[in-house]
Amino acid sequence: MVFVKVVKNRQYFSRYQVKWRRRREGKTNYKKRRAMVTQDKNKYNTPKYRLCVRLSNKDIIAQVILARIQGDYVISAAYAHELPIHGATCGLTNYAAAYATGLLLARRVLTKFNLAKKYEGATEVTGEVYNVEATRGRRPFKAYLDTGLVRTTTGGKVFGVLKGAVDGGMNVPHSEKRFPGFDKEKGELDSETHRERIFALHVAEYQKLLLREEPEKYKESFSSYAAAGITPDKVEKMWEDCHASIRRAPLAKYFDETFQV
Repeated sequence: MVFVKVVKNRQYFSRYQVKWRRRREGKTNYKKRRAMVTQDKNKYNTPKYRLCVRLSNKDIIAQVILARIQGDYVISAAYAHELPIHGATCGLTNYAAAYATGLLLARRVLTKFNLAKKYEGATEVTGEVYNVEATRGRRPFKAYLDTGLVRTTTGGKVFGVLKGAVDGGMNVPHSEKRFPGFDKEKGELDSETHRERIFALHVAEYQKLLLREEPEKYKESFSSYAAAGITPDKVEKMWEDCHASIRRAPLAKYFDETFQV
């Protein structure tokens, strides 16, 4: 019989330390969280806000969170399933929806802190790099992007929320290297490509392709678009109206048992 060394013996288990619950569940990267939550001592009790973005199969969640000893406080939140009240009824999990969700969150946060009129952000969506500039008086609301456990790949929806929040008037430190349309070799951002993603024009092109070549597959893949009467020519207009509605009434929510005004 071959001798097998038992590694997990009594001494091993006597020294075993159970990991924190959210680490065991695979929900929190505590090394990353510690770096984001820790505040400099010379800033005393200055709040350090995080722009937390979480993605699921059916929703996009954006929250501004403040960490305290007692726990995390959600200052404000916005969800992609709230976009239908602003006119966007289809494609609520794509890049365009992520941008609109970030824009909605930014306008809500600035309205809460009475900064909405002072910092309107980029009112014209061009896809170009935009950073809010501080003016005389109160400085813009600052938060740091918290992507959680998602992989930060170029063109990811996480950065769509980031772009929407920045265009909405929030100060979120970032670069353009992860936006759609960034050319790594040239080191430049193609703003036109980025704008196409923000207004879901790539979705409209795919709609036209299926309508022309595979009508049956179009009915299956874009059934919600067909039911709402959103043709490829109306996609951009839908998101433009959605952005305008968000800026006009960012605090509007559904009137049901879950959401209240």
